[in-house]
Amino acid sequence: MGRHRKPAGPTPLPTLTARRRLAAGLAGASALVATFLVLTVDPAAPPAPDRTTATAP
Repeated sequence: MGRHRKPAGPTPLPTLTARRRLAAGLAGASALVATFLVLTVDPAAPPAPDRTTATAP
């Protein structure tokens, strides 16, 4: 009789808090990766001569 059973209902969606936690974790990881890249990767070309560097006085 096992072949004639109804399939189980749809799986419940993740809760709102779980989705928010995932979004916050991904945003934090993205910020860490962006910071790491800014600190370690050299720009492909030097700044253009007509551009000034953005330094605070």
